Amino acid sequence: MASRISEDSLLLSIPAYLRHNSKKLQNAPAFREKEFGVWQTWTWSEVETIVTDFALGLLDLGVREGDFIAIIGRNRPTLYWSMMSAQMIGAIPVPLYQDAVAEEMGYVLGHCGAGFVIADDQEQVDKVLEIQDNLPALERMIYIDPRGMRKYDHSKLHEFKKIQKTGSEASQDAKMELERRFGALSLDTVCVMLYTSGTTGRPKGVVLSNRNIIVSSLNSCKFDNLTDKEEILSYLPIAWVGDFIFSFGQAAVVGLRVNCPESRETVSADLREIGPSYYFAPPRIFETMLTAVVLRVEDTGVFKQKLYRYFMEHAAKVGAPLLDGKSVGLWDNMKYRLGEFLIYAPLKNALGLSRVRVGYTAGEAIGPEIFDFFRSLGINLKQLYGQTEASVFITVQPDGEVRSDTVGVPAPDTEVRIGDNGEVYYRSPGSFVEYYKNPEGTAETKDSEGWVATGDAGFIEKDTGHLRIIDRAKDVGKLSTGEMFAPKYVENKLKFFPNILEAVLFGAERDHCVAFINIDMNAVGNWAERNNIAYSSYQELSGHAKVLGMVQEHVESVNKSVSEDEMLKGCQIQRFIVLHKELDADDGEMTRTRKVRRKLIGEKFHDLVTALYDGSDSIYTETEVTYEDGRKGKITATLEIRDAAVVAKSQPMAAE
Repeated sequence: MASRISEDSLLLSIPAYLRHNSKKLQNAPAFREKEFGVWQTWTWSEVETIVTDFALGLLDLGVREGDFIAIIGRNRPTLYWSMMSAQMIGAIPVPLYQDAVAEEMGYVLGHCGAGFVIADDQEQVDKVLEIQDNLPALERMIYIDPRGMRKYDHSKLHEFKKIQKTGSEASQDAKMELERRFGALSLDTVCVMLYTSGTTGRPKGVVLSNRNIIVSSLNSCKFDNLTDKEEILSYLPIAWVGDFIFSFGQAAVVGLRVNCPESRETVSADLREIGPSYYFAPPRIFETMLTAVVLRVEDTGVFKQKLYRYFMEHAAKVGAPLLDGKSVGLWDNMKYRLGEFLIYAPLKNALGLSRVRVGYTAGEAIGPEIFDFFRSLGINLKQLYGQTEASVFITVQPDGEVRSDTVGVPAPDTEVRIGDNGEVYYRSPGSFVEYYKNPEGTAETKDSEGWVATGDAGFIEKDTGHLRIIDRAKDVGKLSTGEMFAPKYVENKLKFFPNILEAVLFGAERDHCVAFINIDMNAVGNWAERNNIAYSSYQELSGHAKVLGMVQEHVESVNKSVSEDEMLKGCQIQRFIVLHKELDADDGEMTRTRKVRRKLIGEKFHDLVTALYDGSDSIYTETEVTYEDGRKGKITATLEIRDAAVVAKSQPMAAE
């Protein structure tokens, strides 16, 4: 497919766009960070100076072209600038998840052979020091926050500001070397290496070029008319491709204003304070927001609850059509405007979404009920379908064509086709270069013509051209009855209930479906307090008879909904267990992006799966867990197994 953006119009690297912004936007805000309750602001010209000085400082440390530089920490301007500095001298940034344990970091650092690490603070430095004996390639570490670092051995440990200062005093020869390296950058130069979440095995290093990031960023900005006036809140993991595109790629090519929160704990408050015009969040964030809304409503008086339900029922009927510019009739329009004044506007303001012009969710399928809830408020929330290997964008939803049951049409410059086995394939300028040190994996995923296998099953609607994703191809199967098994569809319906945090469905090659369920501690804890239910731990609350009864009602409600889908009605849940612990990335049950590792969970809790299918009423189990300080422990529990009512499948009428 011909490119909509002429390569002649492209700058050759992200650092080139930084220099362009420094001249074009100069004193316009580029980055903000909240520290000690005060927002600090840096203009594009200031950022260009900092990045250049730090790049010169890295040269002084001996960073070579092609070296890998690991970036570890929370969303901070300094870490984004560090990535730009690395790119400016021909090195390759490798962002890591800040909440990864030392062992996980060790795999990535060892796999890419990182010679340098730039870490946010003492916590991240300590993780690397813990595993440094297994990292022969590691030469130097740089830290940003000096608190707690005074007594460390600084022979190979350096403070960011000191490296930056060294760069500001660099010789003319060093500056000439910097310009030589900058001039050698091209669209084919590696821009970043991002590691996959490792849902099915070890994470893979995805090599993305400047062309991948720049063209994908420009195309997506043009698609949604994003300009340098947009405000974004950068709070998602810097190692995730979503944050890299939104907070780094798009920010650089069009000059988005990047706002970094003070901490994880202040994200909600900072979101309300910034009021971004362009917002991105995975489904889990929107699920959490909805849970907070429900809890807040339940804590209000009877009149306010009735008022909320009355206007939200109306919003569910006309909110999305109004957002799409459709006519709904004078009376419905007036009632919606009244609801906007009384309910919708205050609610959006409380969530920090009042100014959102374009919102996106991706990373996992979002429950249609959750998606429709936010659009009914008048928030222009869209789904996009993508992956790390695509530089995010595979499909997008044009304004006026936004639906909860599809992920839209092919993104600009992107082709999508469905394989004979139902798997989705794409080809685009964002398609990754290769998996690092993994030619076999590259060849299995990307063919000689550039078509990339997504691993997802789906189909394209003939009348609209929209793509519908069913589930991960490896997860889609059949029940022994021959009916389709697509677990994510049912799991998302369960997670619409604020009381349910996570769900895992089993049933492939079986005659019926069963489920593991995690309760949401905040939502159920709030409910328990209002109902005078005493508890001392997650385990005690999750096993309470009234909690199990409430979850059973949710499961049976979902069964009724699923029974109405002719293709997936066999996925009704007949038995379930409320787990005694939350599924946790530290225990390997989820990825760092909160994706369920279904196969591992099935193997780890095989005794629970067996009990669900053998008719047991309860099961005693022992489970190893990882505590916050890295220690291992074991918890035991006797779990009650519940049967759930299912809607009988309709039988064909007998011939008379």
